[in-house]
Amino acid sequence: MEKGTMVGLAMAVVGVFVGAVLKGADVVMLFTNVPAILIVFVAGLGAAIMSHPFGETQNVGKYFSIAMKGIPEHNTQQTIDTIVDLTNRARAEGLLALEEAAKTIDDPFLKKGLQLAVDGTDHDALKKTLRAEITQMKERHKAGQAFFTNAGVFAPTFGIIGAVFGLMATMSHLDDPALIGHGITAAFVATFWGVFLANAIYLPFANKLKRFDVYEVAHMELVMEGIMAIQAGTSPRVVEEILSAHIPPSARVDKAA
Repeated sequence: MEKGTMVGLAMAVVGVFVGAVLKGADVVMLFTNVPAILIVFVAGLGAAIMSHPFGETQNVGKYFSIAMKGIPEHNTQQTIDTIVDLTNRARAEGLLALEEAAKTIDDPFLKKGLQLAVDGTDHDALKKTLRAEITQMKERHKAGQAFFTNAGVFAPTFGIIGAVFGLMATMSHLDDPALIGHGITAAFVATFWGVFLANAIYLPFANKLKRFDVYEVAHMELVMEGIMAIQAGTSPRVVEEILSAHIPPSARVDKAA
C-alpha cells in the first residue's frame, strides 16, 4: 500500500471510530445496520457508475488499486542521466546508434520517443505525437478521478435518503416511546456512512489520483524535452542543464564535486 494512503486511512479510521467510542456511540450498530449500508454503499456507487460510460466503470477496480498501491516512482535524476548518456552517444555515433539502446530501455514512453526519432520522424510530427500521448494519458486518468469525485458527491446524499427512511420507520412507532430513541439513532447511521465514505475514502482517492497524474505528466514532459533535444543534436551539457530544472535545487546532484 502507498505510504500516504496507509497512514492517512489509518488516521481517519482510528480518529473517527475511537472518537465514536469515547463519545459513547454504539459502533457495532454502524456495521450491523444492513439497510443503511445498502443504501449508501450500493445505491451511492450505482449513481457514480451511472455517471460514466460503462466502459470506464469496468476499470473501477484498477482505479481503486492505483489509489491504494500508488504508481511506480520515477527516479528523475536517473532518467536525466539516461537521456544525457543517449545524447552523448547520438552526438558521437549518430541517431541510428540509439536503435539498439532503445531496446534496453524499460520506460515505454522514452522507448517510443527514441524509436520515432531514430526512424527519422519530422521534428514537429515527433513533438505532436509525444504530446498526443501525454494528452491521452491525462484523459484516461480523468476518468478515475471523476469516478471517485462523483462517488464522494453522491454518498452523503444517499446517506440523507437512508436517514429519511429511518425516520419514517421511527414515526410509525410513536405509540412505543422505547423504540423512538433506538430508531432515531439507527436513522442517522446512513448519514454517517455517507459522510464518512465521501470524506475519508472517495474524495481523498480522487485527490490522490490527481496528484499521481501530475507526477506522470511531469515525468513525460521531461522525457519529451530530452527526446526533442537528442533529435536536435543539442549539447549534452545543455541538455543536462535544461532537464535539471525538473529537480528541486536541493535535490540536484553536483557533478563537479
